[in-house]
Amino acid sequence: MNTHPSPTESGGTMTLLLRQIRMEAKDIHAYELADPEGGTLPAFTAGSHIDVHIGPNLVRQYSLSNDPAERHRYVIAVLRDGRGRGGSKALHERFRVGDQVTVSAPRNHFELAEGAGKAILIAGGIGITPLKAMAHRLAALGADFELHYCARGPETVAFEGALASFAEQQRLHYHFDGGDPARGLDLTALLATQEAGSHLYYCGPAGFMDACGRASAHWRAGTVHSEHFKVPDQPTVAAVETDASSFVVEVASTGQKITVPRSANLATALQQAGLPISTSCESGLCGTCKTRYLCGDIDHQDYILDEAARREFLTPCVSRPRGAALVLDL
Repeated sequence: MNTHPSPTESGGTMTLLLRQIRMEAKDIHAYELADPEGGTLPAFTAGSHIDVHIGPNLVRQYSLSNDPAERHRYVIAVLRDGRGRGGSKALHERFRVGDQVTVSAPRNHFELAEGAGKAILIAGGIGITPLKAMAHRLAALGADFELHYCARGPETVAFEGALASFAEQQRLHYHFDGGDPARGLDLTALLATQEAGSHLYYCGPAGFMDACGRASAHWRAGTVHSEHFKVPDQPTVAAVETDASSFVVEVASTGQKITVPRSANLATALQQAGLPISTSCESGLCGTCKTRYLCGDIDHQDYILDEAARREFLTPCVSRPRGAALVLDL
């Protein structure tokens, strides 16, 4: 069996075969992607996602939901969202079995802390996708975990068959609220006490994310992990106000200096200057544009980098320096 060539480090892509489409639940389809020649795919870790090129200038990020031990396929699940930006609707309508699909290499900004204590996984609706991969990995490690799947009702549950073994082991718990969150999982009670060494992982729609964040606010720093599918309505970091009308970006390797107006998008300004900055979501959610910096006080507006990563990296699609200068490791 041939090994699929890995994408390049600077935004390389692969063309995969859409081998299967499966209706998993109401408005949710699962898509299985494989090497056209039957080769192995680049490895991924639990919590990873890929960029999927749906059409011209239409790229969306979807979590890999299958077992990370699998090297012959990537499986994503997509909820058709009629109120979204059009990506999921286009994917549902355009993709057919046998199509050639362009995707990126897997990236992970929602990593599993392997070797830690008990893991609590909480999924809201389509947020099950990265947590399913985590459950597979935790089971393979023999780790202690529990998975809570919150949904409107049984008709909205994806991957029921694939999750059956976790239910049999009493690791999976369904919580159906019929559309009223007050009738669903009591997050406050579940997360009231943090066991020593335990970590929390959650993913789902905006209201669910807010509720999980409030219920786990007292947990120890570094033990709560989450992934947003959409930018929250209220940014978690206030925009920076400054009298300076511009700032200067220096490229460490060449000494090139670029003056960027405060009103301009940093990623766009860097691209216009000919620098190799790739973008995709343009909202601080996917990490495509993540760039190392050597000097600068950064106003981080992303939703993926933790505090440690923010000391080295920024996402120029949404972030910028607070001061007048920034040095990039380019």
